[in-house]
Amino acid sequence: MENSSRKIKVLFRLSFLYHRASLDPIYEVMKDDPRFDIYFSCEDEKERKFSIFTRSLKDKIHEQLRREGLKIAETKSGFDIVITGDTIRDAHLYGKTILAFVNHGTGIKTILYRNLKSQPDTKYIIFVEGPYRKRKIIEEGALLKNEVYVVGYPKLDPIFQGKLNREEIMRKWGLDPEKKTVLYAPTYKPTSIYALKDAIFEYTRDYNLIIKLHPYSWRGKYAPHSQHRIFEKRLKKYPHAVLIPKEEHNILPFIYVADTMITEASSTMFEFLAIGKFGIIYNLPYEKLKHHDGTPILSEDNREFLEGAFVHISRPEELPAAIERALNPTDEMKEKAEEYKRELFYKLDGNASRRIVEKLVELYEEGGHENG
Repeated sequence: MENSSRKIKVLFRLSFLYHRASLDPIYEVMKDDPRFDIYFSCEDEKERKFSIFTRSLKDKIHEQLRREGLKIAETKSGFDIVITGDTIRDAHLYGKTILAFVNHGTGIKTILYRNLKSQPDTKYIIFVEGPYRKRKIIEEGALLKNEVYVVGYPKLDPIFQGKLNREEIMRKWGLDPEKKTVLYAPTYKPTSIYALKDAIFEYTRDYNLIIKLHPYSWRGKYAPHSQHRIFEKRLKKYPHAVLIPKEEHNILPFIYVADTMITEASSTMFEFLAIGKFGIIYNLPYEKLKHHDGTPILSEDNREFLEGAFVHISRPEELPAAIERALNPTDEMKEKAEEYKRELFYKLDGNASRRIVEKLVELYEEGGHENG
């Protein structure tokens, strides 16, 4: 190994705390390995108050990480490997390093490809969940200087490793173990929140309802505070429902205990499919969903994505029948789901994080300080 007498200095560079769900499984592989000297940082978490004032939460989060016993990086440069859950705007400040990108959410939005293309001079070592994502990166013209490795879905490793406990999760959130559980996991943009804000409560009275909003729906910076206030206002009338607070960043426990889920464009649909469950997709007008420059927000028409496996609806009143169908999938739905899984995922075996670490060590031993 190059410089084998010293440890490999690694930085887990969190843009936002919720990226930990994707990066922590990699940390779990590394943390007891004597080869690594591991640091953390969280640079971009901000909160907007009164629609005017934006304040950084960096210091608060770093103190939280310190209380967990994690070391905080005092500088950006000097690391052999930087692992990030998002592209980094100031990547050049991290210097000569292996810049590893493990996307925090593998959905159908175009933002991943847009961000990569905005940094043509930065080289990322990109780890993806399956052949679909690698193909899309190439098709979207986002490969550039980057390298892509198909390793599986590290975020889901804890589920496949059997680390989650259903009874504990149900008890923690006051969910009735005798009822089926519906997870509502809308994204912040584009969103079904305004269409389903009443229906999601009314049509799930016979079930447990978990509402897990995107973190941006709480912060007021990229989405209005109205997105969480809508549910806070209604929650008191519906004892079968629980709104997961903003401090709970990891959606894995709720994917794990849910029997079906509802979204429109969240990466949750990928995760639900991967663990063998069937969800509901609320159709949006794909052709009308554009960024400010006129390019599409979604890379796939969500009215057709996972068609034949997941249930698609276009009106709130279709929810009751959709929930029943998703809870009782037909043989045809099961067959189609397996077909999608083969295209979207590689080895759902709980070892994706280990494969990432092995590849990073291999690149390091080859002398790969790639970025810079």
